[in-house]
This record gives sequence, C-alpha cells and structure tokens, in this order.
Amino acid sequence: MKILLVGSGGREHALALGLKADSACTELHVAPGNPGIADIATIHPLDVTDNSAIAKLVHELKVDFVVIGPEVPLVNGAADVVRALGIPVFGPSKAAAQLEGSKDFAKGVMRDAGVPTAHSFTCESEKEIVAALAKFGAPYVVKDDGLAAGKGVVVTDDYQVALSHALSCKRVVIEEYLDGPEISLFGISDGRNILAMEPAQDFKRVGDNDEGANTGGMGAYSPLPWAPSDIVEETYEKVLAPMIAEMAARGTPFVGLLYAGLALTKNGIRVIEFNARFGDPETQVLIPRLATPLATLLYKAATDDLDDVVLHWRELSAVTVVLASEGYPESPKIGVEISIPPQTDATVFHAGTSLSASKLLSSGGRVLTITGVGRGLAEARDMAYRTITKIVLNNSFFRSDIALKASLQEQGTGE
Repeated sequence: MKILLVGSGGREHALALGLKADSACTELHVAPGNPGIADIATIHPLDVTDNSAIAKLVHELKVDFVVIGPEVPLVNGAADVVRALGIPVFGPSKAAAQLEGSKDFAKGVMRDAGVPTAHSFTCESEKEIVAALAKFGAPYVVKDDGLAAGKGVVVTDDYQVALSHALSCKRVVIEEYLDGPEISLFGISDGRNILAMEPAQDFKRVGDNDEGANTGGMGAYSPLPWAPSDIVEETYEKVLAPMIAEMAARGTPFVGLLYAGLALTKNGIRVIEFNARFGDPETQVLIPRLATPLATLLYKAATDDLDDVVLHWRELSAVTVVLASEGYPESPKIGVEISIPPQTDATVFHAGTSLSASKLLSSGGRVLTITGVGRGLAEARDMAYRTITKIVLNNSFFRSDIALKASLQEQGTGE
C-alpha cells in the first residue's frame, strides 16, 4: 500500500514511524514533511492549505491511501477533495471537521447527543460578552470559536485579560470553569464504529507547575496510573459513541480521529473540547505504545471496516518532552542551529525544524519532541530527559516536570 501523509510536525513524524512500521505500507510519502521525517519517507513540498495542490500530488503519486494530520486542511475540506478522487482518506469531511473548526458547532452536537460538557454562551457582541463573564465569574474560560493554532483559549482570574481576549474574537464561546484533572482520550472512527484509545495527559502551560501562557502542549505521558480504571469504557459510552451516532444522524458521519479533551470533575467527566485529528504531543506517546499495526488500522477506518477490530497495546509507558525555542509561545526565535547526538536513549521527533546549507535549524516554536519509552513512567521519563539535555539549541527551554507527579505515584512515593 502506497501511502501519503499530509503534515509536517511532531505528530506527523510519530505517525510516519507508525505507518512505516506496518508491513502493509510498501511506500510512504509525506508532504511537506520535515528533516526528521525525510530519514524514513519521501517528502514533497506542499502548501497544506491548498486543496488543489493536495489533489494534484495525490494524482501524481498514484497513492492508495491518504492520511491527513493537521486541522487546517481538514477544516478546509481536503479530505473531501481526496475522496472525490476515489482514494480512501483518514480524516473527517469539511462538515464533520467543524467539531474542531467551531466551538459553537461542537457545543450544539454535544447538546443534541447528550454529551456532558460545560455550560456556555456563544457571544458576538460586547454586551453578550460582558453578560456571560458576569454569569460565570472567575476563573474565566474564553475560547475563540474558530481555529487559533492552540492559542485561542484563555483561562484567567483577570477580568480585563478575559474581556480583551473575548473582544479580539469575531465569535467567542464563554463557559463555566471545569475543576479537576484533564486528560486526552482519542477515538478512531469509520463513521459508524469508534475505537477508544488509551488515555494520555498533556501539559498546556509553558512553565513548570502549570504556570505561564497556554501553548500547543509542552509534553505528555501515557498511561495514567491515577485515572479511574473504567475511564476508557466510560468515555466511550458517554462521549465518543454518542458523538459518532449524532454526527451520522446529521448526515455528516465522522471518519477519522476524534480527540476528546476531558475534565475529570467532582460531578463526573465533562468534555472541554473536541479536535478532529491526532493531538500533538499526545500522539508521540500513544503511537509508540500501540501494538496494532497503524497503517492497516487507519485504512480500515477510512474504508468503513472497523466492525471486528480490537486495539492492542504494549505494556510500556511513554513520556514526551517538548524542546521549545527562545521566546515561545509569544515570539519564538527561528533560524537557530540545532545539534542532536547521533545516538540517543529516546526517540527525537522533529516538529519545527528545517535544513539550510546542510545545517539543521529551528523553524517554529516547538522544535523537537523527545519521547522515552520504558517499563514505567520513571524509566521513560529518565530516557526523555537524559536525551533532551544533550541536544544543543541556544536559549531553548523545556519543562522539567512532565509526568513527574504521575511517576512518583506509580512508584508509591507521591500523591
């Protein structure tokens, strides 16, 4: 099977490794890819926002299967364009991708499906915004209705910060604050069935102890030793299956990866958000743990064939830590040379990197994602941090507490 993977980040590097490892994948192409992916696949230049360019590349390569990684092409309808060519594609239609493209749309589907989530108001005027902020009070949760590259959500006790962010959005969803730990739980769907994956937890804040600005994610780990033992089954029953059924009932079946961001509140699970694709950096810890062949799995989802599929997992733990550029997330410095040791204990996934005159340079805020895999979180964590400290990128930084509390709890020495 000749496969084209669309995307260029750390998530796509992890997916590329997973696809390549499946014997069903005879040829792997990635567009636009990155220098790390170039070591395992043929990469092609591509503007992922240009549907006609995606269709042209699919036609030229004569691929058998397409996997679309990022949210922007999905929300733009790239999957529809590929399907129109008669090629199976893993990724939701433009209509179904609105679960990520519009917070207000997702709230409506959740309401109709009976899925538990935070109470909210969708606002388009200052008067509505002021009333909604007053209704819920601090902490204020303010979400840009549309895509915002992981920077559209503000959670703050500062009224002026909340108001300013809300006023900067064309349309904004303001909702009640959900207490309790957050987890990410993905489901792979063929439009009728959905298979729940193992949960992961990511770290959104830029600094240790969850301090500082929100980011696209500074690290993640899986499994979660502290999570309820039935969290996968409960999320399937209360969230994933009802959403897939409701989307099908609306005539817009969801085929692809449904990402549920959940809060484990004192009143039970509540959905914080949905994404319409694999999450980054959670993918970098889930794919190394997945024993089920990835290319075959995603192809079955794309061809409405998940009825008899069961996911299998390696009895291993994974921890990933993001190496970020100086100035991230506000104004990351790019064009800085990177040096990675030839031999490492962990896997180094490229995210924001590029090549210039044979030199590896930073090209984004989140530059690399380093994933350790071990017999427990402590071992996996040690591998990741031992590797990240050997990478040279001037004035870069990383969080030092990814999976720390969970690893201590797993060993019986922490909360």
